[in-house]
Amino acid sequence: QVQLVESGGGLVQGGGSLTLSCAASGIIFSLFDMGWYRQAPGKQRDLVASISSGNRANYADSVKGRFTISRDSAKKTVDLQMDGLKPEDTAVYYCKARRDFPDYGMDYWGKGTLVTVAS
Repeated sequence: QVQLVESGGGLVQGGGSLTLSCAASGIIFSLFDMGWYRQAPGKQRDLVASISSGNRANYADSVKGRFTISRDSAKKTVDLQMDGLKPEDTAVYYCKARRDFPDYGMDYWGKGTLVTVAS
């Protein structure tokens, strides 16, 4: 059974920092690309940052220079360090694991963790 469990969300003042963590189980972690997405009320779910199985990171323009994604294959975790938080970063943050095959992709999602940034 695949599980992705996010933790680390909460309420923080603008300019502050939070670290989100996603613990994966039931998958061969090293074979999966991992990502953090977020969804604000009334908006679509968007990519925040991703990190490939080969440790290549990619960021949304809105978080470049403020957020850092990292993965630990031994612990099967992917973290999102968020600095310089802004009220517009308020959203539910979701962890995703993806593995691509020649004809299809396999996605797994966590249930999300809420980040609220006060102005």
